[in-house]
Amino acid sequence: MKLTCLVFLGSARDSTPPRPARLGLRVARRVEALLGEKANVRLVDPLDYDLSGAFKPHFAYAKGAAPRALDDLAKEIAAADAYVMVSPEYNHSMSPALAHLLNHFGASLFAGKPSAIVTYSAGQWGGARAAVAMRAFLSEMGCLPVSAMIHVPKAQEVLGEDGEFLASVDAARWTGYFERTLAQLRWWAEAARRQRDDHGQDFPPPFARDPSERNAP
Repeated sequence: MKLTCLVFLGSARDSTPPRPARLGLRVARRVEALLGEKANVRLVDPLDYDLSGAFKPHFAYAKGAAPRALDDLAKEIAAADAYVMVSPEYNHSMSPALAHLLNHFGASLFAGKPSAIVTYSAGQWGGARAAVAMRAFLSEMGCLPVSAMIHVPKAQEVLGEDGEFLASVDAARWTGYFERTLAQLRWWAEAARRQRDDHGQDFPPPFARDPSERNAP
């Protein structure tokens, strides 16, 4: 059975400058295409979700009372085998749009599954500093990131709007670079799925009512 993966695009920005707009969508589309060769993949775009009101996470709603789009995404997160988080860098940290979207869901939906970190920029650093913060964030969410990461500096010179590598770059070399991380993700996702199939969610459950439930005595 194929793995099921969600690719989260970590940018809700569609304005300029900087140019081009929605640069991260190019990176996310490339990841989606490469992963899609061996897995069932869906790209999650924060622009498809209305999160503009007062913050209320999915788990704060009574059962069946959450907005339909939020409830559907929660079910997809719970059913997925792995995640890819695609983020630009904001002030040496991860995208606030990505953090805001993910914070709507409890860690129990992500628990016991791996993630991969993909960052990008229009400049020379490729969002690498954002990846440092993302490791701690994703570990706390329960979807531990694999060791290999993908960083794409000057992404507008690497990928076209359709997510294909531009003719001016070495596509084979870039594909190999992406694949190193995605291969790790698939390996760990398959191992984790076997563990869940054999033993279920037998690690300590999340707190049910209050964070103090996980405090030391």
